[in-house]
Amino acid sequence: MAVTITVRNVPDEVRDELAARAARSGRSLQEYLSIQLRHLAETPSAAEAITRARLNARSYPDLSMDEIVEAVHGARR
Repeated sequence: MAVTITVRNVPDEVRDELAARAARSGRSLQEYLSIQLRHLAETPSAAEAITRARLNARSYPDLSMDEIVEAVHGARR
């Protein structure tokens, strides 16, 4: 269900820049802002990205640098 969001006290120059960006993309300001807000909500924060990376790293084997170098050299032979 869609909701209405009101943003107050937006400086004129910010509104003008957003309106210009919307126009350049061929969209209304409302449509442009809706897309930008959706993108913002879908993009993980830096903290979330770091947490995901750390969790993914746990699934990789714990190899020493020597083991990695040896594996690379072995693959080249």
